[in-house]
Amino acid sequence: MINVIIYHNPKCSKSRETLALIQNAGISPNVIEYLNTPPDSTTIEQWLKDSRMEARDLLRSNEEIYQELNLSDLSLSDEDLIAAMVSHPVLINRPIVVTRHGTRLCRPAERVLEILKP
Repeated sequence: MINVIIYHNPKCSKSRETLALIQNAGISPNVIEYLNTPPDSTTIEQWLKDSRMEARDLLRSNEEIYQELNLSDLSLSDEDLIAAMVSHPVLINRPIVVTRHGTRLCRPAERVLEILKP
């Protein structure tokens, strides 16, 4: 069985759907409710590296704090965006799933299947 970590928000339907797909595959993941236990910058940087995403790809632009912090400013660096996510984890899009086969932002939820190989 593979080790699976899901950074989860139980209020999010996509996150719940992804968790169900993992569990339906017979896997009991390590569930981290990231709003209660926010990731640090090193963790976010690792997600970005492993998933080949830019920091901006991980941002939830529909959050009020996104507008308040003017995060749409394209001159902001990845470091600036990561710092905003560390300070305000509600800005992190979810769910993020980490396995030895990769890291994915699971939107749509079925993307998790790409990294649940035995």
